[in-house]
Amino acid sequence: MPIKRVSKGRVTAKKPDEKKPVAKKVAKPAQTKVAKKTKEKKPKSGYSAANITVLEGLEAVKKRPGMYIGSTGQAGLHHMIWEVVDNAFDEAMAGYCDKVIIKLLPDHWVSVTDNGRGIPVDIHPKKNISALELVLTQLHAGGKFGDGGYKVSGGLHGVGVSVVNALSTELKAEVHRDGKIWMQEYREGKPKTKVKAVGKSKTTGTTISFRANGSVFETLDFSWKTVIDHLRQQAYLTKGVHLIIEDERSAEEKEADKTAIQLPISKYQFYFEGGIASYVKHINKNREPKHDTIFYVEKQVGDVSVEIALQYTADYSESLHAFANNITNPDGGMHVAGFRTALTRTLNTYARKKNIIKEKDTNLSGEDTREGLTTIISVKIPEPQFEGQTKSKLGNPEVRPAVETVFAEAMMIFLEENPKDAEGILGKCLLAARARNAARLARETVLRKGALEGFTLPGKLADCSSRDAGNSELYIVEGDSAGGSAKQGRDRKTQAILPLRGKVLNVERARIDKILTNNELKSLIIAMGTNIGEQFEIEKLRYNKIIIMTDADVDGSHIRTLLLTLFFRYFPDLINERHIYIAQPPLYSIKKGKEFEWFYDEEALADYKKKHGVKDEDLEIIEETEEKQDENEKLGKTRKTEAKKPKLNIQRYKGLGEMNPDQLWNTTMNPETRLMKRVAIEDAEKASEIFDILMGAEVAPRKKFIQTNAKSVENLDI
Repeated sequence: MPIKRVSKGRVTAKKPDEKKPVAKKVAKPAQTKVAKKTKEKKPKSGYSAANITVLEGLEAVKKRPGMYIGSTGQAGLHHMIWEVVDNAFDEAMAGYCDKVIIKLLPDHWVSVTDNGRGIPVDIHPKKNISALELVLTQLHAGGKFGDGGYKVSGGLHGVGVSVVNALSTELKAEVHRDGKIWMQEYREGKPKTKVKAVGKSKTTGTTISFRANGSVFETLDFSWKTVIDHLRQQAYLTKGVHLIIEDERSAEEKEADKTAIQLPISKYQFYFEGGIASYVKHINKNREPKHDTIFYVEKQVGDVSVEIALQYTADYSESLHAFANNITNPDGGMHVAGFRTALTRTLNTYARKKNIIKEKDTNLSGEDTREGLTTIISVKIPEPQFEGQTKSKLGNPEVRPAVETVFAEAMMIFLEENPKDAEGILGKCLLAARARNAARLARETVLRKGALEGFTLPGKLADCSSRDAGNSELYIVEGDSAGGSAKQGRDRKTQAILPLRGKVLNVERARIDKILTNNELKSLIIAMGTNIGEQFEIEKLRYNKIIIMTDADVDGSHIRTLLLTLFFRYFPDLINERHIYIAQPPLYSIKKGKEFEWFYDEEALADYKKKHGVKDEDLEIIEETEEKQDENEKLGKTRKTEAKKPKLNIQRYKGLGEMNPDQLWNTTMNPETRLMKRVAIEDAEKASEIFDILMGAEVAPRKKFIQTNAKSVENLDI
């Protein structure tokens, strides 16, 4: 789970007993008098046809790149590769390509080669330019809008390669087609030459090489791990395609990419004959399966191709990944709705048929049938209707009945033909149902009516006086000592403090009924006000920011991980809606005279030493507790008389309780000076896998993870 830094640097604060800054009052703007209609005319707005700007060609992409690739950060940079690769996989889905080669080249170049038919190079009858130049310079131009170019395609908006061209300083297109090698080069989205034949060829295919524009993107450094993970997923979704990824970057570029250390191999090859069934097996590699046989079905219904694979595990959360034409749909859509309806109905029908469920009014709920389920749903359709360019949700109504029909028939046959697997699946679902009932009773006891409106807030919560959730913050603090400092140093109007005792429950190994009977987590859920599970309502969140504030040691990191596990598994919407943050207390302080300078990481301290010519022997490590302040000040005065250059007092903070309230406010809680990291989910599948490894019941994967990453840990405090 990636964590994004909101700001960085160091903060200089005056003496710790300094009073907290008081917010300045902002004068209200003078009210504007309303002109009387009968006496005064409205001023001319100056808004006419001359104010209408028309962006032709690729200018719209250059003006607003985020509209087309999501962002200009690393995610958008990698999206450039995905757009080109999608075209190659479109050829594969059409049955014309079985090999794709992706290379990261020196000087931030990337090349994508496929052995498909090759982009047409002949002159377009209407535009009177080469078809290759047309698809590279015009939005919504391509073979995906009818006329038999593609029956199934992921890039239905037709903006892929042209957007890459617009946002690249240079792009080269090489096409093997009609017995010749055709070439064209571009700069800043504009062709340098016309399409021309540069040689002969006995093969077909296309190679697109590009270099992203450094003035558009925040960075040009690709993540080797991100590339591998995404393209592995694409290989699973298109079985039978040989995918080769090579890292040919310079040593300096590889060194700048920290993920290259985790994956030191510079060439990967993927080929999955099992397709998404192999994908399910890969996702569940660190989980305990409840049945041996992975369910798989692939069938065509009209124009809709349906492919589904699933397996139940001992986990308590669902892991579902939906795709339409190889495009991931994180918000689901009609294919997901059809699958879930058919799954619940089929399992209930089978359970009653076998007298596993006997009561008339008792049925497995949708939540019961999805606990611990890992599912891949992949549909391929001629005209997918996505929500926007990000394609997060599929809207085609004809997909739902197709998925329902295909899955219901195949699942019933699977259960009948595999009675042992059926027993494992139904056993898991019935156990989930019993736990759900227990959770309902616990919820009725714990979260009774009125609890979330502030009438029964936990006694340990030091709430803020503001009732406006938009400007309120909840600090989750480790321990009573730090909680005491935070309560004294906070802004009582907008900042609430909830101290936790010890390490909270690991929810990766517990169901919701156990969560609701855990005192620490129960207090947190009531304080947030959102409820949990089926009753979760993000609209009732009492604080805009939920801030985890733990010590900078191993125990603090463990508590932070436990809380992140809770939010990821049971409150993902709070992460997606930007409500979860991690406080960044300083690691060091240097006292010089009556002033303190604070450093939030080793790098900031090293920069300070270099800038001021401070050597290690010039620093003296002290324990700046209140009991020793007088002693250290006396010692400092004595040294001034003994040496011309007195030593600087440096303190290493391991616990928030070591800071007095004013220090904690100035360094960690003051909105004007604090540093925070915002928690974000960039790859839900990878994040889920990491939580499985670190917090799951299986020991072997965790041991392997620790052994693999031990050398990359710096300054570990034990």
